[in-house]
Amino acid sequence: MQYIYRATVKLTPCEIHIVSIKMESRLVEPQTPRLLLKLISAGFAFFVAGVNDGSLGSLIPYIREAYHIDTNMVAIAYGTAFCGWFFAALTNSHLGQYLDLGVFLVLGASLQVLAHALRTWLPPFPLFAVTFVFASLGQAYQDTYANTFVASVNAAHRWLGFIHAMYMAGCLVGPFLATAVASAGAKSRWELFYTAPLGLGVINFVLVVIAFRELLTWKRPTQGEAQSTRRERQKGAMKEVQNTLASPSVWILSLYFFFFLGAVITAGGWVVEYLVHVRNGDLRDMGYVPAGFYGGGFLGRLVLAEPTYRWGERRMIFIYILLCVGLELVFWLVPDIITEAVAISLLGFFSGPLFATGISVASKIFTVDMRSSALAFIFVLGQVGGAVFPAVTGIMATKVGVAVLQPMLVGLLGATGVSWLMLPKSRLHHD
Repeated sequence: MQYIYRATVKLTPCEIHIVSIKMESRLVEPQTPRLLLKLISAGFAFFVAGVNDGSLGSLIPYIREAYHIDTNMVAIAYGTAFCGWFFAALTNSHLGQYLDLGVFLVLGASLQVLAHALRTWLPPFPLFAVTFVFASLGQAYQDTYANTFVASVNAAHRWLGFIHAMYMAGCLVGPFLATAVASAGAKSRWELFYTAPLGLGVINFVLVVIAFRELLTWKRPTQGEAQSTRRERQKGAMKEVQNTLASPSVWILSLYFFFFLGAVITAGGWVVEYLVHVRNGDLRDMGYVPAGFYGGGFLGRLVLAEPTYRWGERRMIFIYILLCVGLELVFWLVPDIITEAVAISLLGFFSGPLFATGISVASKIFTVDMRSSALAFIFVLGQVGGAVFPAVTGIMATKVGVAVLQPMLVGLLGATGVSWLMLPKSRLHHD
């Protein structure tokens, strides 16, 4: 220790800073073994979730035909997905007192495998709807804690851009696979598509177990401390929840994600129905339009992450939202399928960085002691919006037609911009 002291005294302040950074990196690295594999695992988890979410829009016409249901019944699938996210929001803080991060990731991966396994044999519609509970609950646990982990690493804004780009890559692959399988042959066997996310889900499970194996632990107290520690954990969980819910920034960011994910998932889920029934497009061709939307989102999350960070996250996100509103108006008011397909792809591109940037900003707003619970709460409530608004769109479409999609999207994008502007600048800080 004396040797280190004498060495650092002779350095300039700039050199001392550089040495401290290098020493810190050496200390952090052993505490995060297999860091690159963990980041790849987190990205692959989002890819699997994207394949699931991105495929539903292309499958809705086939689901309606197979089960002989209208759009009102399709909304049940989104409603059951809401139940999964809502249950995760209720249980996350409590379970977090007992389960380590790796256990949450494995639990989430297992539930998604279960959901896809049940879907592959065309179950009765009530059971098919229930599978969305398992899938959304699995995504809620795995993606939330993958987000929390990635937000804690160095250069988090880049890695968050990567994992959320992987989600969009999954959403891009989903419509191609779903449409190709569902439209093959004289008789549609669209349910066979789910063998693909089932296989990916198994790989996801294995990858999580390998990458996070040292975190597959239970937070168990010793025998003598069991009762007192249990009470302390219960108090700690309640205190953490109270602190999280008492923060205005938590609710503002939750609204931002609530409206944004509502807009994105509603657009991807109902655009095929809109183009087929309102614009009279061919179902076989329109099934690929969501791929353009998600492909734009994939490129946007990769290309725009660094410019957004460098030129000011608050300013750039608001500019992107304005561009998205303008493109949505083009999609709504110009009755040309090619123009609409281009507009929806560009909308996906400019909306691409909105999610990862929101998580990046959230990681700077909240102190370390409440960051994990705040990010989990925000992420889950955002996904609730992604379940509620597509369901509402389906219910309204039964009454007034699928054309209701367009004013719904304009309103959701506008609400996203307003909630972003409500976020107070003064709360931003860097650890």
